[in-house]
Amino acid sequence: MTENHPTPVTVIGLGSMGAALAEAFVQAGHPTTVWNRTAAKAAPLIAMGAGHAEAIEDAVAASPLIITCLTTFEDTRLALEPAVKSLPGRALVTLNSGSPVGARDTAAWAVGHGARFLAGAVKNVPSAVGAPDTLLYYSGDKTVFEEFETTLKVLGGDTVHLGEETDLAALYEMAVGAILLPALVGFFQGAAAVQARGLEANSMVRFAGKWLDMIKSLLPVYAKEIDSGDYADAASSVNLFLAGAAHDEALAKETNVDTAWLAPLHDLVRRAAEAGHGDDSISALTEVLRKPARQA
Repeated sequence: MTENHPTPVTVIGLGSMGAALAEAFVQAGHPTTVWNRTAAKAAPLIAMGAGHAEAIEDAVAASPLIITCLTTFEDTRLALEPAVKSLPGRALVTLNSGSPVGARDTAAWAVGHGARFLAGAVKNVPSAVGAPDTLLYYSGDKTVFEEFETTLKVLGGDTVHLGEETDLAALYEMAVGAILLPALVGFFQGAAAVQARGLEANSMVRFAGKWLDMIKSLLPVYAKEIDSGDYADAASSVNLFLAGAAHDEALAKETNVDTAWLAPLHDLVRRAAEAGHGDDSISALTEVLRKPARQA
């Protein structure tokens, strides 16, 4: 629709992220209908100007663009099941976690009920929704993306269509998301170690941020090594990381911090060295992570 007639949108699921999505649409002037299994969660959005549908059938029928933000793809299908008669011709955009197979199953379910389907992911926290640099990526029906791209950009200015394959957003969501927990647990371990010396965790934030910036700068280098399969130019070798395992053990003893979560990572590094990658770049761990193709 035009700037003077913004696209009506329905947001289903009003957890912290779903509420942030709905708020962004309301603030951008889109007629926004909201639905949540616990209706009380809609109250702040209603106060902002959103419409509230008591029944999910009415929520789906209210808009040509349906945004779901539930926990899983299965939750999405279960929530929408009572409203399948209202789905034909509507664009369904899922913004939830889940595996590629879950995205494919949901795409087949949605298309089977006459909907046009786009799977997506918000790669940031709820408070960042609507910011110019907030990344969202989508995959699936490109005509949906093209028709509603301006509306979807309300949620974040860095909006990307990955391709027609419906599971690409879920694939990248999990591939990129795999970075999060190890990085956070590493920070939490460091925080516990610093506190063991009577210092505040906040004292390491600046340094941790610089360290993450350095890691970010290395990602293109490692990606090039992985894509080419050439790990010989090792700025940081597997053997270097292998030697570092002893330092982790010493820190654990000194600070009484549990570092058991590192054991599988140390084992991975050890296996890479045993496989002949000791002098190779640490990115050669990718080769160890790949399981051999199953014999026919």
